Amino acid sequence: MAVMNPNATAGIRRKADHEVDNAIKARKPNDRSAAKSPTKRQLDIKTVLAPPFTSSSETSDVANDVSVDLPFPTHQPSSKDPFQLVKSSTLSPFRKRVLLALSQVPKSRFTTYAAISSYLGSSPRAVGNALRNNPFAPTVPCHRVVAADKALGGFGGHWGMEGKFAQHKVQLLREEGVVVDVGKGKVVGEVWKGFK
Repeated sequence: MAVMNPNATAGIRRKADHEVDNAIKARKPNDRSAAKSPTKRQLDIKTVLAPPFTSSSETSDVANDVSVDLPFPTHQPSSKDPFQLVKSSTLSPFRKRVLLALSQVPKSRFTTYAAISSYLGSSPRAVGNALRNNPFAPTVPCHRVVAADKALGGFGGHWGMEGKFAQHKVQLLREEGVVVDVGKGKVVGEVWKGFK
């Protein structure tokens, strides 16, 4: 897989942002398609990434791992089985393993990056990186993963209670019945570790 330097990634992000801005500006004020304006996820990021790479497989792998700030939810909740969504995806084998493990966490429960990594024989950081751009949120519930000390952890590529999407993560957890102590920035209760 091709290696990108941070400056190249920043340029890609700027280009994607620019394309979103242009698409929004191109709308007519009374255009009924306004509700269908593109988000950053809807842009074909593979075409944004394609020029520096030589093979489509490299472009595809990198496109899945590019970090882009997204409005939430990133995926419309689906009646489709989360396991099938993940299994039929083009994600890397490791990301599939992480998302399949995550799909086991029941509603109204939470787990930790460390618990998933222990189950997979990996590291908590690798699990966090795999969850950073969950293309199936909230159907595959990355909001149910918190830090080992029960601190809120990451969400949408941002970390902790100060993170850009922290309040959205808190809202999702509370809607499912998880108690969140916002003052401490931690969830309350027992960590779910029933992976099979």
